[in-house]
Amino acid sequence: MTDQLPSWRDTASRAAILDFVAAVTAEGGPDFVPPDGRVAVFDNDGTLWTEKPMPTQLHYLLEQWKAAATADPTLADRQPYKAAASGDLAWLGQAVDKHYRGDDSDLGPLIAAVAQSSAGASVEDYEASVAAFYRDARHLSLGRSYAHTVYQPMVELIRFLEANGFSVYIVSGGDRDFMRPMTQDYYGIPAERVVGTGMGLEYDADDNVVRYTPQLAFVDDGPEKPVRIWMRVGRRPILAAGNSNGDIPMLRFAQGNPRSLSVLINHDDDTGRGDAPYDTGAEQALATASAHGFTVVSVRDDWAQVFPADI
Repeated sequence: MTDQLPSWRDTASRAAILDFVAAVTAEGGPDFVPPDGRVAVFDNDGTLWTEKPMPTQLHYLLEQWKAAATADPTLADRQPYKAAASGDLAWLGQAVDKHYRGDDSDLGPLIAAVAQSSAGASVEDYEASVAAFYRDARHLSLGRSYAHTVYQPMVELIRFLEANGFSVYIVSGGDRDFMRPMTQDYYGIPAERVVGTGMGLEYDADDNVVRYTPQLAFVDDGPEKPVRIWMRVGRRPILAAGNSNGDIPMLRFAQGNPRSLSVLINHDDDTGRGDAPYDTGAEQALATASAHGFTVVSVRDDWAQVFPADI
């Protein structure tokens, strides 16, 4: 087992993961869980890959909004098109930070613009557009492809769990269909195991396609995460990993099992390895981690390597 997580340092957090997996896979042991009950769920942004200086989907949307404002200049006077057209992203950053603090006063126009960006497109056309973005885009501060901004230790953890009979799902507040074009290539997780925020969908019988509507169906964050896990998986996970306040219900949901592990990623790395330290949006999760029994993983102290070595 000690060779299974090579990018992890030999710390208490790593030991907690190894001990947990050993306990639930030891047939005949008191904590044994049959393979069909070994469900693990992972948040995406900030848990499996970097989310700074902005979530990857926001980078994609900025390009869409800028193009829309160019085609229709009247859009440039209202948010978030104004931020995209002007390049002044302060409003967007504040809107996201306010949401993490529980203030959704700016969320309305943001969600409306998110839904409008794909409205009328077929699911196949949207998938192709997102795939092209992943192929060509570069991370805004690291300058590398998004395929190389995944957290190597977390990808290793996914492989380790799968090798021990776990079924791994992504459960994110991000758009489900924005994640699906990359989850197989980046994490080895197929599209059917991706749970996320859903845009409205409708069937177009004339063209025999499924299209997006200009409405949001649901936001897969906070208390919605356990609900969506149950709807999609039909089981309570025994392992959950997240990094923000919105992940607390998912981490707590896993703890309803007799033996579970809830992992909270703490972005505290001040060593200049590319994952800048921050706690915005994770203040409550970090403050209550001890009381809730979360295993806190320090990016600085627990990870010997952050990103894949071969760039």
